Amino acid sequence: MSKPKFAMYWAASCGGCEIAVLNIDEKVLDLDANFDVAFWPAAMDAKYKDVEAMADESILVTLFNGSIRTDENEHLARLLRKKSKILVAFGSCANEGCIPGLANLSPREQIFERVYDENAATPSTENPVGVRPQTVSQVPEGTLTLPPLQAVVRTLDQVVEVDYHVPGCPPESHQIAAILDVLIKVVKGEAELPPKGAVLGAGNSTVCDECARKRDVKVIDKLSRIQELPPLATDLCLLEQGLLCAGPATRSGCNSRCPNVGAPCIGCYGAAPGVLDQGARLMAAIASVVDEKEPDAIDRVLDGLPDPAGSFYRFSLAHSLLRANRDALAEQE
Repeated sequence: MSKPKFAMYWAASCGGCEIAVLNIDEKVLDLDANFDVAFWPAAMDAKYKDVEAMADESILVTLFNGSIRTDENEHLARLLRKKSKILVAFGSCANEGCIPGLANLSPREQIFERVYDENAATPSTENPVGVRPQTVSQVPEGTLTLPPLQAVVRTLDQVVEVDYHVPGCPPESHQIAAILDVLIKVVKGEAELPPKGAVLGAGNSTVCDECARKRDVKVIDKLSRIQELPPLATDLCLLEQGLLCAGPATRSGCNSRCPNVGAPCIGCYGAAPGVLDQGARLMAAIASVVDEKEPDAIDRVLDGLPDPAGSFYRFSLAHSLLRANRDALAEQE
């Protein structure tokens, strides 16, 4: 009997999720032993036409990492949804938009002006004639095309139906290995799939509950960046020492890796269970420890956050209640 088919696709993301899969070390051999890798552009030669020719639902499981930023991303999301029995939103970009989602703070034209226009006066811009990417270009060898940039970044489940969610930027290797073990058992008839819509490879609480640091419910009068503070206590809550830590609003499952080494949680595992908007929940957590009552005094505390939107919604803006700039959303619609 032929092995069930596996696929993985890399949309608008950094590629870290692809590397994370390879970081499961020798367990990647279990993937090869139990699945026929039908489509994985980052690891093998693959053509879209080959996927288009497959029968619907002929791929057992597809790990889709990356957000939807271009027409090509959307086309592959719809194609792989059609060809896959199980479609998994894999990693923060697919689930929440992640860092690419912060582009939703600006309309598309402002992004192009910032990146390509010489008068934008950015240190990295040297483009005196204002060249911009073209969706179609004629060259001696023929016609070159680039997929158009869409007005906003969207998450996978904002475009197609998703069966399961695996959070993380990237997902932790031990979590990926555990998911692979479950899939192999399902293929062998030794286990059943979790309920549709389940979050896999993560915990059911917050990073704070995994963190060994002590919390004394203290209040703070200032938020600072880590380089502005004296050496931190190794056993006390980072938020209570004046660092913005996203642990109270972030789903567990990473074993509190960042706070364990003295770095604040930045929220990459997404909203904790039951939290509708991760950024809003984090704001509430900050408000609970700010020892000020007057608006001006509160503003002085928050001055320690040079980028509030990027701090509260670093990973989750595209999937939050805010979603995007109003003009960008209007253009998308």
